[in-house]
Amino acid sequence: MKNNQELQTDVQNAIKWEPLLNAAEIGVTAKDGVVSLTGTVDSYAKKLQAENAAKKVIGVKALVENIEVKFASNWTKTNLEIANEVIAALKSNWSVPNDKVTVKVEDGWVTLGGELPWNYQKEAAKNAVHFLSGVKGVTNNITIKADITGAIEKKDVEDAIRRSWSVDDSDINVEVSGTTVTLTGTVDSWYQRDEAGRIAWNTPGIWYVKNELAVDYEYALT
Repeated sequence: MKNNQELQTDVQNAIKWEPLLNAAEIGVTAKDGVVSLTGTVDSYAKKLQAENAAKKVIGVKALVENIEVKFASNWTKTNLEIANEVIAALKSNWSVPNDKVTVKVEDGWVTLGGELPWNYQKEAAKNAVHFLSGVKGVTNNITIKADITGAIEKKDVEDAIRRSWSVDDSDINVEVSGTTVTLTGTVDSWYQRDEAGRIAWNTPGIWYVKNELAVDYEYALT
């Protein structure tokens, strides 16, 4: 079991290990497994990388992220310029169906909307925007409306999670209600939580996944 100081140091080192974040000034505090990140970076990609690096550290149960994206005062892009670049990035991504995603930009913050049949397309749309210059943040409001009809089988979701070598499914509970899958239980890392959710989202016909898995590193030691 890590104490607060050990967890703080591990997260700080994980962030510094990332090439984009080597010189970034990001503050880290840790208390009872809850890690808080603060500071300022000059791109949305760096903000996400700091968050992802912290999530991968063993012992992190929850993350509070207050990193601000701020550009140099002499470097700005209009909302229209950013919107045009976002639209171009979406069109160039083969995973995103053309003309299915709406784009709104306010003060550099991009909001994506619309309906898509698969969650991987929703994630691809968001990822296409991450590294665009001028973007301060992304809100992904795209909804999933699968074209596939038919009942979703609970056992199919359970088997898919069980097949993953990286997820311990011994305390993962799966419930299916219509087009919604709910995951409850406990896993020992944030990575396993995200991976279980990703696998559930791959279920044909799924519209929603409620990932309520708790992260508890100590669970693996019992």
